[in-house]
Parts: sequence; C-alpha cells; structure tokens
Amino acid sequence: MYKAPLATAIAEHVWRTHYRWCENGHMQEPSVEATWDRVALAVSSVEAVHRNEWRERFRAILGDFRFLPGGRILAGAGTPRELTLFNCFVTGTLEDSINGIFNALREAMLTLQAGAGVGVDFSTLRPAGAAAVRTGSLASGPVSFMQLWERANALLEAGNVRRGAMMASLRCDHPDIEAFLRARTGASALTHFKLTVLLTDDFMHAVEDDSPWPLVFPLGAHPVPAEAEVCERVWSGSSTPQLCLVHRRIPARVLWAQLLDAAHTAAAPGVLFIDRINRANNLWYCEQLSSANPCREVALPPHGACNLGSLNLTRFVQHPFGEHPVVDFAGLRAVAAVATRFLDNVHDLSPFPLKAQQKAAHATRRIGLGVTGLADMLAMVGLRYGSPASLELARQIMRVIRDAAYRTSVDLAEEKGPFAAFDRLRYIASPFVLGLSHELQDALALHGTRNSHLLAIAPTGSISLLANNVSSGIEPVLALQGHYRCRQADGQFSLLEVEDDAWRQYRALKGVQALRPAYFVSAAEVGVEEQLRMTEAIQSCVDNGIAKTVRLPADASPEDIGRTLQRAWSLGLKGCAVYREGSRDDADAQLPQPN
Repeated sequence: MYKAPLATAIAEHVWRTHYRWCENGHMQEPSVEATWDRVALAVSSVEAVHRNEWRERFRAILGDFRFLPGGRILAGAGTPRELTLFNCFVTGTLEDSINGIFNALREAMLTLQAGAGVGVDFSTLRPAGAAAVRTGSLASGPVSFMQLWERANALLEAGNVRRGAMMASLRCDHPDIEAFLRARTGASALTHFKLTVLLTDDFMHAVEDDSPWPLVFPLGAHPVPAEAEVCERVWSGSSTPQLCLVHRRIPARVLWAQLLDAAHTAAAPGVLFIDRINRANNLWYCEQLSSANPCREVALPPHGACNLGSLNLTRFVQHPFGEHPVVDFAGLRAVAAVATRFLDNVHDLSPFPLKAQQKAAHATRRIGLGVTGLADMLAMVGLRYGSPASLELARQIMRVIRDAAYRTSVDLAEEKGPFAAFDRLRYIASPFVLGLSHELQDALALHGTRNSHLLAIAPTGSISLLANNVSSGIEPVLALQGHYRCRQADGQFSLLEVEDDAWRQYRALKGVQALRPAYFVSAAEVGVEEQLRMTEAIQSCVDNGIAKTVRLPADASPEDIGRTLQRAWSLGLKGCAVYREGSRDDADAQLPQPN
C-alpha cells in the first residue's frame, strides 16, 4: 500500500476538486481514506446479506488504488447529492419534430446536470432543405440543431469545474455529412461536442473501390417522388430496413478526403465502425446501436447507460524494475471479481436523471470494467510499449480480467437473477460469448449472466491522476515529466508539475540521475502500428469498446490519417480517434476529464 495515498500535487488537486465530498464550501472528508470509506459503505448498502463483509472487501480494493471506480461513483456515492453514478448515457432516438428535438435537448441537459456524459445521434433529423410533411416548411438540418446543444451546454457548465461531455454522431450516408465534417471549424464551431462519423462497411468498401457514394434519408411518410431513386437502409432508430430517398451521389474518396482534412485540422471527427459494433453486440437480438458515450468506448441503445471502473495494473506488479518482475495474475483475478460485483451494485444504488434511462439500464445492467496504468505496468516489467512481448502480456491480462468478470456475473445471476433482457439461446450465440471458454459458455447457458456487457476501456482521465499520475487507460505514457493545465472552480486554469508514476518510482529506486532505460517510451516514440496493434490485442477480450487515441506527429498528413483509419478498420477495431500533435484540440487535450 502507498505510504502516502496522495503522493503528488496533481493527485491532491484532483481529489479536492472532483471527488472529496464538500457541502456549502465546508470540508466533509479530511482525507482520501474517508472518501474510500464513504464509497465502500454506499456500494455495499444494496447487499441483502453479508453487507459488512462486502463493505470490507470493497474498501480493500479501493484503499491501495488497485481499483479506481469511475469519477461519478467517487463523487456521488454515499452523498446526499442528486448525482448519477453512471458516466455513460445516450439520448433516446431523436424524433424528427420540434417537440422531439426540444424534448431530447431537455433530456440531454438533465443528464449533463446530473454529472454524466451523453451521446446524441442526429442521423434521424431531416437534411437541410427537406420539406416537412405537415407544415411544408424546410428543415434547417441536424448541424443547426447541434448549435442548440452547444449553447445550452455552455450555459450549463458556466462556473462548474467539470466540463459537460457530449458526443454528436452522424451517419456517413446522411445528406448533411459534409456540413457535419466542417462543424468543428469556423465562427460557429461545435467545441462542446466530440464529433463522430458512423462509418458503414459499404462506405469503407466504396473508398477502397473509388465508387460513387449515395447520400440518402428515409422517406418516412413522404410518398416516393416521381422518377426518384430509392434504396433501403437500416437507419438509426430502427432495426429493420427503411425505404430511403437518394438525395445525391458523391465520390466516396471525395467524402473520405473531407473527413481526413477535418481530422487533420481539428482532431475531429473520430469514427465508429457501426456495422461491426452491431454485429459484435452481445444483445444483437434486441438492440440496434447508433450512438455511444462521449469517449466512444461504450455503444449504447436509446436511453442506455453504463457505469465504469478501472483496475490499476501498476498495483499488480511484483518486484517492479527488478531482475525478475512478475504480474500477480491471481491477485488481478481476485480484484476483478470483487470490482465486477461492485459495479453491478452501482445499478441498484444510483439515481438516474430520467425514468427511461433507469428502465433501459436495468434491462441490461451494462458495466464497463477496464484497466489503467498499462504503459506504466509494461515499464515496470521491462517491456517496451508495442513490442510483441508487450502485446502478448496485454492480451493475457485482459483475458484474465474478462474471464473473472464473466465468471462473477454468472455467479451473480445465480444469486440475484440475470439481466431482464437475457435470452438464453440468442445471447450465447453472440460472437463474443462464442469466444469464451466452453466452461464459461456452459455456465452462461445454465445460469445466465447478471450483466449483458462487462468490459470497456475508458480513457480514465482524472482517476489516473488521482492514483498519482499512472499512465491513462491503455495509452502510452504521454510524457515522463511535464505540466498539466487544471481547471479551477472559478473557471480559470493553473499549471501543476506532473511526473509519471512509474518514472517516479524508477528514479526513487535507481536514483534521480539514472539514465532512462529503453523500455521507458513516451507517446511520441510509439509508432501508429504499435498503437493499433495494442488496441487490437485488448479489443479481442473486450465486449464493449476501447477509448484509445492514436497520436501522430505534427507533420503527419491527411493521407497518414487515412492510412491509420483504414488500418484500424482492417484490424477489426470498433472505432478510432486520431490526434495530430498541434491540431486544434491541443489545449483541450491537456485538460482533466473526470471519468
């Protein structure tokens, strides 16, 4: 256990700013240990039996930073605040009407006010210039309505330390996709949104083949115009093919180039390979996914929700930096099991901003158990991030966590019942479940599972800073030493010195003048292929998704970004975000983003 739980100034800042319970400016928790006590007591309170035993077990995995719950849990569990304990939400299907749009805006703002992030798929809104059936008025298009969310969020977050996290998505075949790709630049730039394009397999093939690409929209109640071209698409908000009007065609590579130029200039949009996401969904039989949380690691159905937590891999290394360092797989397996139960309990403890969200969340009981500190852990065992040995170790670690989480969820289903939408025959036929061991598949068939999805790799943001600045999520170490821009309660920013946790430990062991070993690498020294291969290795054992930003040097071209996205698709990833050093989002990338 750490002798000084908050050993750095940045950890102290994060705890005081985001996670310590204060009321009316008066301190309620004198130390992070009191925060752990509060959270463990609250999460164990939903246990029907052995409550004290579970409180002690939850407290034990929190106390030495082995398990880091999502920031919403740390900030809200056991307090009188009306905060949700869930990080991840998406809105309901956006109805293409004034009532529907403003109701969705209201729901999104209530969700943000409760402390969560929210994803919004705008693909169901008519393109600019399309006529309404009832009034005959012309639509202004989805990008114009995104401005409403933009302004509302700016007002809501004014004076708050925590930034409102929103994600806007649009299909690659929506007629307004080109306007969406320009939405990050100009005087009316959408700076409060993370932007995401939903890329289909057909579009990726059209780019490869240099084919024309149809931009379409469902006809709905409209009659088919004379001599119009129509096609069928499984559109956002529906699980069955819809008759769509082809508005126009554009060369697929022209649209692709626009996407790459936008990503090159403004570090946005990211992409989700939406067909692959739906094929891989454990609930393929009852959900059609078209949106995700703002960091894109959890694709969710309308009004869906997911809570998060991460295992701090640095705490499972025995004899770090020694001659024979090893990973404590037995300890990792045991903590993963307790953490799975912890996150499942959050479903029964958390308030929800909307009844529809509570209903959707309880129907599936999604959780997102992930990892942080991967890069630091690799350095501690003497492996360079991205090397073949590091990929194999990362895959082995995620396999252990996956199996422990699924085994625990089966046991919970036997004890408390499976999630409401569980369909025995169809669930066990999902591709991810078919990749589990025969023993686990047999147990799932016999008892069911408590949670439809169990694993997600979040970017971790502030919770990694809280653990004394371990490397974030599965990202390479950003820098061994540097400064971090911290947003204060008054909205101003300050700079704090930061040092990577593994590097600090190494220098404490070897001396401050010790030379940097070859296995200590920063993000700028890790190649694109190495980053993508690491994501691929971990994705193979993750049923939700992964938040991983591929970092490119400042001189990277749009074509380099294109090759990165195409490689991500060919490797079977569910999505990809690319950040070119020095691009528009550079300042935002340095801000603490609590998870």
